[in-house]
Amino acid sequence: MRYPTAPLSLLLILAAFATAQAAETQKYPDVVDVAVTEEGDGRYRFDVTLSSPYDTHERYADAFRISTPEGDSLGVRELLHHHANEQPFTRSLPNVAVPEGVSRVVVQGRDQQYGYGGETVEVTLPGR
Repeated sequence: MRYPTAPLSLLLILAAFATAQAAETQKYPDVVDVAVTEEGDGRYRFDVTLSSPYDTHERYADAFRISTPEGDSLGVRELLHHHANEQPFTRSLPNVAVPEGVSRVVVQGRDQQYGYGGETVEVTLPGR
């Protein structure tokens, strides 16, 4: 029995539509990686990689924050423009003071329309 096959152009159109639909339904940027460097005196540098497939001039990931697992904010990096041609993208936040006794932090992205949300990454601080 022979099965009909769809032309390649139709498959490409369907794939593009599925990608566009996924981007429309994603409300928040996702944190996909975090590298932490100890700077001394209880301060750390965070290199955070975010993915936000809906990045446009009208809507984009506009910040990420470092928090304790209990939700206390330790630092925020504001992002002033979209990163449509650079996905995923990495930005740094140095000189974040982390109180003694805190050994893990949570990194979360922020969307300029919906606020904080999306996939987070929890990391153990070096030397703690």
